[in-house]
Formats: sequence, structure tokens, C-alpha cells
Amino acid sequence: MYGIKIKRVYDEATEDDGFRILVDRLWPRGISKERINIDKWAKEIAPSTALRKTFSHNEETMGLFKAGYYFELDNNEAAVEFIDLLKGKLKEGNVTLLYASKNTIYNHALVLKDWIEERII
Repeated sequence: MYGIKIKRVYDEATEDDGFRILVDRLWPRGISKERINIDKWAKEIAPSTALRKTFSHNEETMGLFKAGYYFELDNNEAAVEFIDLLKGKLKEGNVTLLYASKNTIYNHALVLKDWIEERII
């Protein structure tokens, strides 16, 4: 069975990644478009700049961030198309959500993965 994975964009791509989607609003620092191995850049489903700045990738703000990001996703027309894309891609293989944050415990990709799985799995 295929699933959704998350991975830092700076980590080496593997065949097991399947369809690779960059889910950051901003292009990752220090990585060229030639070097990055992505199939799609879904910046339209990334958290808003205001929400991202208030989050600060820490445990204390994670609950508020998650609620705010879920609200943004639930009210984002692009998220409907994104879910449809993922449903199709998951029939073919894994989907990997790529993010640039150094924090692997508190980041928006984890929240996005939860939101997606609540809707399609």
C-alpha cells in the first residue's frame, strides 16, 4: 500500500519517495532549481506568511498553528485540487511532501500530512 511521507528537501531523493511535492511557500535557501528533484511545487497550499511567522516552529505554538493551518486549508480552493492530485498519485506510488525547515518535529509538513490523511485515507 502506498502512503504519504515527509522529508526535508535537502535530503537525498530516493526511488521510494514516489511523487515529490515541495510544500513551502518560499523557495528553499541554497538549493538550485537544477539540483532539486521535485515533481510539483505546491506553494498555494502552504501556510500563509502571517501564520508561518507566528508559528516559529516550536511546541508551545504548535496547537494554535495546527488550528490556523487547518482553517486555511479548509477554506483554500487550491486544496481541493491538491487532494484530487494526491488521490490519483497515491494509486501509482508514494507521495513525499518536501519542506525546508530544520525542525523535523514541529513543522507545517507534519500538519499538512495529518490534514491530508484525515481527508483521503
